[in-house]
Amino acid sequence: MAWIFTPRANTLARVAAAGLLATPVLGAVGLWAYARSPLAQNMRQPIPQPVQFDHRHHAGDEAIDCRYCHSTVEISSSAGYPSQATCMGCHGQIWNQSPLLEPVRQSYFADRPIPWSRVHDLPDFVYFNHSIHVNKGVGCVTCHGRVDLMPSVQQAQPLSMGWCLDCHRDPVPNLRPQEAITSMRWEPGPGDPRPEELARRYDIQPRTNCTTCHR
Repeated sequence: MAWIFTPRANTLARVAAAGLLATPVLGAVGLWAYARSPLAQNMRQPIPQPVQFDHRHHAGDEAIDCRYCHSTVEISSSAGYPSQATCMGCHGQIWNQSPLLEPVRQSYFADRPIPWSRVHDLPDFVYFNHSIHVNKGVGCVTCHGRVDLMPSVQQAQPLSMGWCLDCHRDPVPNLRPQEAITSMRWEPGPGDPRPEELARRYDIQPRTNCTTCHR
């Protein structure tokens, strides 16, 4: 009488059982890896803008201070977007016939805000205040990266809860003097105050309670 199951069936059964057991584990690991990937965190993803604004030229070549366009960063929770009047303050005289600036001219003469697209878009349940960070010595480059090297701004950091908490638990390494707060190229030199001194000077009080960011 022939055997119903050959010895090979035992191997197939073991492989099938191992696959069934491994599938949930592999699925969980895959989801974990995806959640921490640049794709899921919107990092390094180009965001279309209504105007082809090259940060390499403005923030890099021309060394225009961040606060010229983001004028409320020191006094408000929002850094603010450049208005059409801000753009035309320069481009009313420089490259004022460039076709790339046509959306700016249209917005200016129609008295209509330029519809910039947000790049660093935190969830609605997260509260973030720009002014408290820059006034306490956290430079723009810490969160936004080297925008002076970006043709268009992309998210350089994950901006995840864990990433924020790492800094809130130990903000000292990210502190810099106020005069260098918007500098993209600043590095601490021999004459600069140590981060620990800056923490005392700016009265840094790290906060990690939930209501700091979730109000």
